[in-house]
Amino acid sequence: MIDQFKQWFADHRDTIYDDFFAFLKFASISTDPAHKKDMLACAGWLQKYLETFGFQTELWETSGHPTLYGENLSAGPDRPTLLFYLHYDVQPVTPLEEWNSPPFEPTVKEGKVVARGAVDNKGQCFYTLTALKAFHALSKKLGINVKLCIEGEEEIGSEGLSGILDAKKEKLKADYFLVIDFDMLGEKQPAITLGMRGITTINISCRNSTVDLHSGSFGGFVVNPARALMRAVSVMWDDEGKVTIPGFYDKVKSFQKEELEEFAWDVDPKDLAAPFKVGAFAGESGYSLLESNWIRPVLEINGMSSGYTGSGFKTIIPAKSMVKLSCRLVPDQDPKEILSLIADFLKKKLPAGIDVELELGHGSRGMITSPHSKLAEMTAQAFEEVFQTSCKKVLCGATIPIVPELAKVSGAELVMTGVGLAEDGMHAPNESFGLERFEKGFLSIARIVEILSGE
Repeated sequence: MIDQFKQWFADHRDTIYDDFFAFLKFASISTDPAHKKDMLACAGWLQKYLETFGFQTELWETSGHPTLYGENLSAGPDRPTLLFYLHYDVQPVTPLEEWNSPPFEPTVKEGKVVARGAVDNKGQCFYTLTALKAFHALSKKLGINVKLCIEGEEEIGSEGLSGILDAKKEKLKADYFLVIDFDMLGEKQPAITLGMRGITTINISCRNSTVDLHSGSFGGFVVNPARALMRAVSVMWDDEGKVTIPGFYDKVKSFQKEELEEFAWDVDPKDLAAPFKVGAFAGESGYSLLESNWIRPVLEINGMSSGYTGSGFKTIIPAKSMVKLSCRLVPDQDPKEILSLIADFLKKKLPAGIDVELELGHGSRGMITSPHSKLAEMTAQAFEEVFQTSCKKVLCGATIPIVPELAKVSGAELVMTGVGLAEDGMHAPNESFGLERFEKGFLSIARIVEILSGE
């Protein structure tokens, strides 16, 4: 079965990559309003592409960027339905000076395509679509119905898609749900992801004057908002890495040993960090580094700013300071409750008289799904046939906020997977994707669809 798809890919390699690179050229940066036209153009191009191989499409308007929906229901109402989730939006490209080639001009170097979105998620999206196109081109009858949900706001929290899920729930009903936006454990080690952490975010701004003040004239009797905020933030953790905010751990799920024994606990997270030359590691006290990443919540500083940071010196007491925080959450933690706990904690730690502004971000819950589901077993089988090695079952410390909502609306068995690698540098300058892995991803999706079709 796989050989037929290998031959088709070889026969159409140039066309496949021409189309893939055309997809990569759209500057579909969802967070930047200046790229609204690029987002619409990208969605429109993708819609026309899907219609060339048997998919009926709809462009769903949302409060933000549109979601592209496609379906091929030719298998009939008596056959199961497979829903794919993918996204066409990408991260910003700053700092631009660190790119070795223009981010929206795909460049092939040493067997990898370098471009923004090369792996996250345009590469993984496109090999999925290419596999479905191959089915159509080879006149192979789909034994399952296929639906596609390709959104344009994954990188900014999926607020638009979330807002229309109830209205679109009948369209999204499925038996199986595949999210193709994840990594393998190594170049030759496939994995399926069966759980991930949730997220919540908060921006805190503190102001103590209308303008920056002279640090000599006012230093010693005026509260410095940078110092005040740093002090408040610094006591959010103890010396053993535990969060000190009261109530933070109250609803953290405790797992029984048998609930976790199917997962690959031999993974060394230091190996995943090695390509980035990380030198220092610290987990939560009482847990391994992997447990700290997979099944424990974490509170992180994502950015801080205050005062003068240019060359030389500017002797001031800054008028304001700001910190961006995020929490990765585990099953049973509620994002809104955690935000409230953080906000209350910081307000109590900041001096009276400081003007405090809070900007509460998006949130989603953590989740773990069964390693024994039919979809998990069949997806693992497909990867094992393509890669000729065992497929590991893993969890993930990252988040795709819309996935738990889609899983609930679809009512389907969920598996998350992909053939990315940590070293591909998603979200970073010079993001890349190995073309050999692109082909392996194509073969894996084709085989999954074959198996689910009963072949």
